[in-house]
Amino acid sequence: MKKLALAVLALVVISGCSSESNAPEQKAQPQPPELLTGRSAFQKLYVAAHGWAPDARPFLLQSQVIGDSKGKDGKSALWRAGFASELQRSSRPYMWSGVDSPDAPSRGVSPGTQDSFLPGNSFDVAFLKVDSDKAFEVAQKHGGDKIDSPIFYLLDWNRSGNNLVWHVIYGNNRNDAKLVADIDGSTGEFIRKEK
Repeated sequence: MKKLALAVLALVVISGCSSESNAPEQKAQPQPPELLTGRSAFQKLYVAAHGWAPDARPFLLQSQVIGDSKGKDGKSALWRAGFASELQRSSRPYMWSGVDSPDAPSRGVSPGTQDSFLPGNSFDVAFLKVDSDKAFEVAQKHGGDKIDSPIFYLLDWNRSGNNLVWHVIYGNNRNDAKLVADIDGSTGEFIRKEK
């Protein structure tokens, strides 16, 4: 009798440990896009660039319009930055993605291919005091509030003015933009607009 009870118990244990489940398979729910301001994305890109070259200095930060991420409120699901290294004698782009899309790299930070060195166009991170959401607010007050189009952001060093500039661009690209508002990246002051 003991042997029969042990055999039944073993069958119960084995059948309970089956890898097949009667529950229906659940598909992974797609994550909503993560939207970041330029400065938040820049911090992630900056850390990655310093893993490549400790002396990496930024020379460009740019958002990209993708899917439902139209650049409103100074945020985007895609940001890319370019960094230059004197020690490496090269530059390298990095991209941060907060979206799952065939048009974008996978979520997180992705490095690009090293390229030639571009001396003189990099900027000191200490100049970046104004984030893209603030630049968006200022641009809205200077004509942007009347325009309904995708918006992307470009941050670069203005050598002639010796200042960091946010270019808030209303349109799909700079060439056919309905408005480009330039905002000082250190003070947040309006500089000029182009149509």
